[in-house]
Amino acid sequence: MLAVEDYNSYRVVGSTRDDAAGEAFDKVARVLGLPYPGGPEIDRLTKGVLPTINFPRAKVTCFDFSFSGLKTAVLQYIQKQGDSVNTTDIAASFQKAVVDVLCERAVTACEHEGFTAIALAGGVACNSALRSGLEAACASKNIRLFKPKPIYCTDNAAMVAARGFFLHKAGFADGLNLNAYPGRMVKSSQ
Repeated sequence: MLAVEDYNSYRVVGSTRDDAAGEAFDKVARVLGLPYPGGPEIDRLTKGVLPTINFPRAKVTCFDFSFSGLKTAVLQYIQKQGDSVNTTDIAASFQKAVVDVLCERAVTACEHEGFTAIALAGGVACNSALRSGLEAACASKNIRLFKPKPIYCTDNAAMVAARGFFLHKAGFADGLNLNAYPGRMVKSSQ
């Protein structure tokens, strides 16, 4: 999660301690025998399904989140079920746990930072349960929610290009010897 003041002014408020939410969706989907990418398949499979399994929600300090314990809990639950695995219920219950954590952390961070709005972005922003969960959470706290149409959340390359546009516009540039150091910006001498 980022606290964004302007296009080129932001700071990390919370992040994952292990797997990102989308990665957790993919890994749980694989364990359930669902196709890759797992996030869209879990979303499709669980529409209208009420989850019945109470998977754990990680309690980490600050606004960080962790999904490794949740993934382990799902795997252990599946192993205990033997041949009577209800894939849809497991997927819906897993999704609810992820959505609960993301919504709670986003709203709490927003209030703590004194912001009045949240912008949803990234691949997981396509998840319909997350979108509706965050809508409800924001509405209950009188926080504005900006959520692009799902078609604009699926391609990380487009998001990176948009970020690059605003960095270039502000005079940031790198040479052809650029290496992969995330977060590094160099002001252009041009």
